[in-house]
Amino acid sequence: MNTMRPKILVVDDTPANLVAMRRLLARSEAEIFEASNGNDALVLCLDHQFALVLLDVNMPEMDGFEVAQLISENDHLSETPIIFVTAAYSDDINRIKGYTAGAVDYIAKPINDVILQSKVKIFLELYKARALLQQALDELSQRNEQLTREVAERTRMEQLVRHQAMHDALTGLPNRVLFRERLESAIDTANTGGPSFALAYLDIDGFKGVNDGHGHAAGDELLKAIASRIDARTRGTDTVARLGGDEFAILLNDTSDGDAALARCKALCEVIAEPYVLNVADLRIPARIGASIGVTLFQQGDIYDRLVASADEAMYEAKRNGKNRSVLGV
Repeated sequence: MNTMRPKILVVDDTPANLVAMRRLLARSEAEIFEASNGNDALVLCLDHQFALVLLDVNMPEMDGFEVAQLISENDHLSETPIIFVTAAYSDDINRIKGYTAGAVDYIAKPINDVILQSKVKIFLELYKARALLQQALDELSQRNEQLTREVAERTRMEQLVRHQAMHDALTGLPNRVLFRERLESAIDTANTGGPSFALAYLDIDGFKGVNDGHGHAAGDELLKAIASRIDARTRGTDTVARLGGDEFAILLNDTSDGDAALARCKALCEVIAEPYVLNVADLRIPARIGASIGVTLFQQGDIYDRLVASADEAMYEAKRNGKNRSVLGV
């Protein structure tokens, strides 16, 4: 909490009045500042935050009305309370003029000590209350910002955890869990009149030789390269997943024609069969592999198990028939 003493500015062009006011305010527990003219008063107001300004009305060059007007028009000073100290208290015209200029109260000369102390006490208590309120608001704002950051970080962590739970750590592709979720969603959509699709299962021919012959690091680099090639040759609406090991699956959306599905899988076989150069440590390891792909079309009323079994069986038929080829399942 800010423990600084509140500040009071006394503005009067008569030195004797400043001395008298200083004496009267000695018990106020405030830090007293003094100015003998309007310009000095404005400079002090810009440099300090005052709980109260006691302003003499009758001053040469710039009178109290002008000073109050300039203070009230400044955005940073407009809430500073001003009490006019004047012998013209009974003049209603001047009193209205003072209120219009920004004064909140008047004290008549000669100054009554009890009245002065009472009014000063009220404004100092108001200043302290506003300071406490502002402190509470600042603390609340800081806490809200902290909570916002905490919520954002928690959301980010939850999204990260969900992503890690749903994606393959090596290739970044959807894993078996997320792929099943999307496949079941596609089945439900197609069974209720939505677009049809095809399901492809893909197994790498020759991966074991690379993995065993050059080590797991080479095998990992090969899997990442394969995943990148498959992902680049499929559409944004498709889903490519790594099911585990060297086995991948592809959800070919908006595909209802067997020949079109086979043509897309043949193109994948060709791109996967192109030579690789694997960068492992300081070595560049050449590799050649192939892919056996089984693809099956969605049929009205299909369920998850039938589609998967059909694509899986077609993939093994592709392996039995010589590998590096695509077979359409039934």
